[in-house]
Amino acid sequence: MINRKFVPEYEGTLRSHMIKIPTCISECSGIRVFGRRLKSLAFTTDVAVIRNINADAIIAVYPFSPQPAITRAVLTAADMPVFAGVGGGVTKGLRVVNLGNDAEQQGAFGVVVNAPTENEVIRKLKQVLDIPVVVTVVSRHTDIAGRLAAGADILNVSGAAQTPELVRWIREDFPDVPIIATGGPSDESILETIRAGANAITYTPPTSAELFAVSMRKYRLAEQH
Repeated sequence: MINRKFVPEYEGTLRSHMIKIPTCISECSGIRVFGRRLKSLAFTTDVAVIRNINADAIIAVYPFSPQPAITRAVLTAADMPVFAGVGGGVTKGLRVVNLGNDAEQQGAFGVVVNAPTENEVIRKLKQVLDIPVVVTVVSRHTDIAGRLAAGADILNVSGAAQTPELVRWIREDFPDVPIIATGGPSDESILETIRAGANAITYTPPTSAELFAVSMRKYRLAEQH
């Protein structure tokens, strides 16, 4: 009898140690964007990590004012969809809209705005963009209805340890809104977030420095023998 769920896999030699997304993320429903079903989003702008991870997409958000050069570098490196951060915190107003327009022109699959973003900025983004606008939610103080009315297409829930509770709170009044949420450090925390109602999970991979430290320890041990 044919096992139709068996998935043949080829890794090669040089890419066999690539970063793999936790398999439990496959339990979520995913969000379909432009025909592609996205379940896992890697939270990184490290192009070396981006080239060596099996995430469905990249969420390129970083703690500096967004720069088109960074978006361009990430899009060039990625062979999967990229959701580009365009500000909304320190970077405000028309600059956010211009950065969003530039990200779409460069090929971004969506844009991500930070929690402080004003609803008027979200409305202006929706007036000029055809790609989804992802709005970050960090606490219960967020007016979810107002965000959606302004044009938010997807919610990006990032509440640290409170993320599952925050997702569950949103789901009580908005059962169908697409939700991306941070999954946390373990399979248990990821599954808790999925069961709370997240459609897709953001995963933070180890940094290049952390991975290289592991390799260096192996090299040193090998030379001792």
